[in-house]
Amino acid sequence: MQVSMDLTQFLQQLDELTANAVSTFEAAPDQEALEQARIEFLGAKKGQLKATQKLFGAVGKEDRPTAGQRFNETKQAIEAALEQAQQRLQAGNDSGSQENQQFDPTLPGEALQLGHLHPITQTIEELKDIMGRLGFSVADGPEIEDVWHNFEALNIPAAHPARDPIDNFYLGVAAAGTAKKSNELLLRSQTSTVQIRVMENTEPPIRIISLGRVYRPDTADATHYPMFHQMEGLLVDHQVTMADLKSVLRLFASSYLGEDVHIRFRPSFFPFTEPSVEVDYLWNDQWIEFGGAGMVDPNVLTAVGYDPSQVNGFAFGLGVERLCMRRHGITDIREFYKNDIRFLHQF
Repeated sequence: MQVSMDLTQFLQQLDELTANAVSTFEAAPDQEALEQARIEFLGAKKGQLKATQKLFGAVGKEDRPTAGQRFNETKQAIEAALEQAQQRLQAGNDSGSQENQQFDPTLPGEALQLGHLHPITQTIEELKDIMGRLGFSVADGPEIEDVWHNFEALNIPAAHPARDPIDNFYLGVAAAGTAKKSNELLLRSQTSTVQIRVMENTEPPIRIISLGRVYRPDTADATHYPMFHQMEGLLVDHQVTMADLKSVLRLFASSYLGEDVHIRFRPSFFPFTEPSVEVDYLWNDQWIEFGGAGMVDPNVLTAVGYDPSQVNGFAFGLGVERLCMRRHGITDIREFYKNDIRFLHQF
């Protein structure tokens, strides 16, 4: 049979419990002693707080709301005192460990790990240097393009399969008046867009290269990636010949890939060049696609306001990743974009 207890007695026991717990926590010299004190006062089975809670039923029914509120306050006060004691001991340990550390000026310093340029960026900078020595300056353009610069000005008609939505990243419709002849926008699929922009605003002669990212929804594999880099070259002047184009590409290939590199030219077709060629280089006894090239189509010259009877030129587009892979013996283009530090540290 449970003995009744008046409210005053119950509250007095709670006050004594709080005072004992706080003083015990404050006196704990280390984490082990503090853990023993926690069990003594806050233990789930035999802790003093648990034992005092059992006396709650002996308080008169009319006093239980007051007793319950004070019990909750007591529990919170004890838990707060425990947390303060834990922070005190932790701060003491941190301070002690710092005090025990002594600076030894005779020890060698720790070398900093400095970052460096990504291999693709290194390749781009080298390509700029090589083409600069061949007389080409660098031009740049936006990666979000309209279909006029990406297709129409390059003699790629609306029905051409290269404009199919499954082969391009279309972005929707631009604001009125922001695109010439068409307001559809897309991520550029080739850096040839830059040569159009340059020719629209520059009189011949022109001798430029443009390097940057291009986008095509290709399935990623060892030789393809939906985002990659191109180097586009353009030369427009009087009496430019296919022999000039071949000479520039051979000089470039020997400068970047080595004097012993073998390249070949195969007849091909591109809407913006006529005649057109595919350029390959020999690697591990296999011919690898180098890029496309050819004489600028007269329709392209006309689209930018040039007179094809007065000027002509050549253009070429090369894959930067493939050049970098050939130089460093990399067999999978996806390695460039995995952000694997072990791979990138090699360059």
